[in-house]
Amino acid sequence: MDDLKKDFAARLLKVKAIKLQPNDPFTWASGWKSPFYCDNRKTLSYSDLRSYIKQELVHNVLKYFPEAEAVAGVATGAIAQGALVADALHLPFVYVRSKPKDHGLENLIEGELQPGAKVVVIEDLISTGGSSLKAVEAIRKSGCEVVGMVASFTYGFSVARDAFDAAGVKLVTLTDYEHVVAQALDTHYITAADMDLLNAWRRSPADWKGGI
Repeated sequence: MDDLKKDFAARLLKVKAIKLQPNDPFTWASGWKSPFYCDNRKTLSYSDLRSYIKQELVHNVLKYFPEAEAVAGVATGAIAQGALVADALHLPFVYVRSKPKDHGLENLIEGELQPGAKVVVIEDLISTGGSSLKAVEAIRKSGCEVVGMVASFTYGFSVARDAFDAAGVKLVTLTDYEHVVAQALDTHYITAADMDLLNAWRRSPADWKGGI
């Protein structure tokens, strides 16, 4: 297993930024039932963890997207993380709304990007990839180039992988579903029976109603 992904998974579980409730599912905004919930906003409340995430996001931007000339955060979850990364790299920062503001200038992108700028997108989590790729589309329509995306966590759904491939966007993540559930099993947060249920959900999340 990847050491960074394993370590970050353990940190997320420790602060309960990730919750696994195989027998008491959550309901996502999409309407999907899920035994798994990730709330990376909680990490902002822990200074050591906040610094750790900033450091690792910066490291991955420099490793995979050194040509980046600006940083964009996806609203609302990745605004703070994106701003921290931009500050560390001394780069311009913008954030992309899910829809244009309904008053004033009706901006979709808040901040200023120079035409033709090479932009790296920061995201907090990837589920289906829909909202993340809408941000990419908005940046491209503004006349800039998206060099890639760095996210804290991905569920690794096939629909997201296909969408990123179709959009031509390279995605790098700090941790993922596999490392989180493995760490949860190692620490007895969940049982082997829970793993069967979680994996059944992940194979077909849109259709899952509970149970294996």
